Amino acid sequence: MSLHLTAVTLTYADGDTRLTALDEVSLAVPPGSLTAVVGPSGSGKSSLLAVAATLVTPDAGTVTVDGTVTSGMTRGELAALRREKIGIVFQQPNLIPSLSAAEQLQVMARIDGRRPRTVRARARELLAAVGLADQADRRPHQLSGGQRQRVNIARALMNDPTVLLVDEPTSALDHERGAAVIDLIARLTHQQATATVLVTHDRSHLSAADRVTEVNDGRLTHPTSPR
Repeated sequence: MSLHLTAVTLTYADGDTRLTALDEVSLAVPPGSLTAVVGPSGSGKSSLLAVAATLVTPDAGTVTVDGTVTSGMTRGELAALRREKIGIVFQQPNLIPSLSAAEQLQVMARIDGRRPRTVRARARELLAAVGLADQADRRPHQLSGGQRQRVNIARALMNDPTVLLVDEPTSALDHERGAAVIDLIARLTHQQATATVLVTHDRSHLSAADRVTEVNDGRLTHPTSPR
């Protein structure tokens, strides 16, 4: 499994007590598959994604990314793991206004010291994969909301991650553009062989997922096929 959460428990301080965000959650996501996580606001979806991204350390349980158990790793080691193994698609694209679509991707890879020629070629390849080959030189203000989200997805794939984590990618899009983005994520998951977790509140797009699991009060249901 490229991503494996085992009996993960996460609590937060709330005055003199602690609130349980995740309660012994286990989830295994194999390469080339898309698992959708649904649930009401405050159910634990965002906490699950933060733990899987190694941005938050759980109170108990283990997170394994591409065979690496993250328990006991230093902050620097976790940051390196995220750069090399984890792609994150945030709810808002947060693109740099002064950079073109291609440059948004290139800056990610250059952090790792990749050769400029290789970086440029990879950026163009990914923009073509998300249907933006002819928009590579455009800046964010010249792109539609759906196009900016596609750049966001391509950017997350720039360093060839084994795990792709996607947070509410359709929240700012209408139904038609939202469906296109979800279908794109599903297609790229299979093409790039990533272990993808998609957190969403919109159940209308779940048919694109390979499996669906629901989180309620910090507990996860057994994943099922939407079909």
